[in-house]
Amino acid sequence: QVQLVESGGGLVQAGGSLALSCAASGPTSSNYGLGWFRQVPGKEREFVAAMSRILGTTYYATAVQGRFTISRDNAKNTVYLQMNSLKPEDTAVYFCTAKYSGLCFAADACESWGQGTQVTVYS
Repeated sequence: QVQLVESGGGLVQAGGSLALSCAASGPTSSNYGLGWFRQVPGKEREFVAAMSRILGTTYYATAVQGRFTISRDNAKNTVYLQMNSLKPEDTAVYFCTAKYSGLCFAADACESWGQGTQVTVYS
């Protein structure tokens, strides 16, 4: 298993930027693919972004493509999400996710979840 601890998030005006980070820990944490999901009340968790551990290939939801950037520091087992040009519809709780030797693009495929961090974008 892997433990995920998120930081960042907060309140920002539309058009602004925020950055999230997620540190993975545990004896096998370096073997996990990491990514981000988000959830608004009353809706299911949705995929935001993911990054493969070895090749560094990145994947984005259409809604955030071109505005969000995922990156990873393998030495620190940490994944980051830089969010630019934020919109009110980006308001959600953002979760860091992990999957052993792979990536999860559907919520039920993720094996570990962080505690979530609130991102609120006001217009």
